[in-house]
Amino acid sequence: MLWFGIDRKWWTLLVVGVGTFMSAVDGSVVNTALPVIQSQTGAVFSTLEWVVLIYLLTVISLLLVVGRLGDLYGRKRFYLAGFLIFTVGSALCGASPGIEALIIFRGVQAIGASMIFALAPAVLTGAFPGAQRGRALGMQATLTYLGLSAGPALGGLLTHHFGWRSIFFINIPIGMIVIPLGYLVLKRDLRNSDAAFDPAGAVALALALSSLLFALSKALDMGWAHAAIIGAFTVSAVAFAAFIIIETRVAHPMLDLKLFENRTFSASTAAAFLNYVANSSVTFLMPFYLIGSVRFRVDVAGLLLTATSIAMAMVAAPAGWLSDRIGVRIPATVGMCIVVIGMLMLRTLGPDATKFAIMAHLAFIGIGIGFFTSPNNSAIMGSAPESAQGIAGALLAAARNTGFAVGTAVAGLLYTHSIHANQHAPETIAIADAMHFATTTVACIAAMGIIASAVRGNTKRPAKDRT
Repeated sequence: MLWFGIDRKWWTLLVVGVGTFMSAVDGSVVNTALPVIQSQTGAVFSTLEWVVLIYLLTVISLLLVVGRLGDLYGRKRFYLAGFLIFTVGSALCGASPGIEALIIFRGVQAIGASMIFALAPAVLTGAFPGAQRGRALGMQATLTYLGLSAGPALGGLLTHHFGWRSIFFINIPIGMIVIPLGYLVLKRDLRNSDAAFDPAGAVALALALSSLLFALSKALDMGWAHAAIIGAFTVSAVAFAAFIIIETRVAHPMLDLKLFENRTFSASTAAAFLNYVANSSVTFLMPFYLIGSVRFRVDVAGLLLTATSIAMAMVAAPAGWLSDRIGVRIPATVGMCIVVIGMLMLRTLGPDATKFAIMAHLAFIGIGIGFFTSPNNSAIMGSAPESAQGIAGALLAAARNTGFAVGTAVAGLLYTHSIHANQHAPETIAIADAMHFATTTVACIAAMGIIASAVRGNTKRPAKDRT
């Protein structure tokens, strides 16, 4: 179907792409503005950090819930509702009279972001034929990574020139354009009237995920043995156990565990989680190395770190196109191999590494991420039944968020252990060695993702489905 001479599926990609970019940017845009927010609101740091933490906790705790609601009551409806909530939440954040209000309104904004993140892959999958699914999801993955990487720089630019409130107000005109456009161009999907929502499972899973993310996010600051951290891990474990019991006993579970009986789906989800663990560990550790070991200025370090995102953005869409033609297994497995090899190669970077060498190493890892992400996303969405597309997209987003949290926590623990073990060595050498130890260890863990990627089905589309 054409709309203004352009196929409707490309309008869908525009709407979903803008939403993906906005919600990804707002996951990191606030970080740069935090010092200014603190100085202008007078907030203590323990309160200030909740501006970021409440966003992460809310998003990850609601992803699977809203994915299931979208499957039951219409993905278009919930996606656009999420965009509206996100836009209204942004306006409220920008107009916040104090730090407490800002934290509350960031939670509102995160409710909308969770709906965008969870349902975007399903909306795209429904708009594109199977033979073009990989390239569509590749473009969406590109915008996700560009949003995550552009957030800090955009936040600094807007805060410097227009004040910290501008980082939220910028979303309002975008939302006012995209929401009515989405209403016109997104394909209407049918309700699943034969199923019912599972509130007990939803509460158990939200509690399990939010407790886990809180523990992983705060463990480095508070200490792994802190009572609050141990308590959060305990609550998460009990809630996960309760969730599994509930899902095996209710007639219409929130997450049908039979999905994981599909080898392609379960292996692809596991590989996605491990890839994000690897990605986040590099993202977390490299600034310490660049600033503390090589002694670059902060702005120079920030520019060098963009090499990963730029390389990933260049490769993701072509990798999706390739997977549409030869299947997902080969490009995704090759991509995971490149990521692991690239992390092991970071051991060659010392305190005297050149800018070119650092960028080359980071770009190599970015190529691997790009080659992996689009085909793997296509495998997850393609192996889930149409009635579970929303929950499949939500699981994909949950794998990304939990992978980032776990990778950061594990990398931080390994890095800190190595620093303490080498406390008598020169600082530049100790930091470089700590980065090597942490990235090598995480690479060995992430290598399991190569196996998961290789053993799944290929999910290559039949020729009659190609366009």
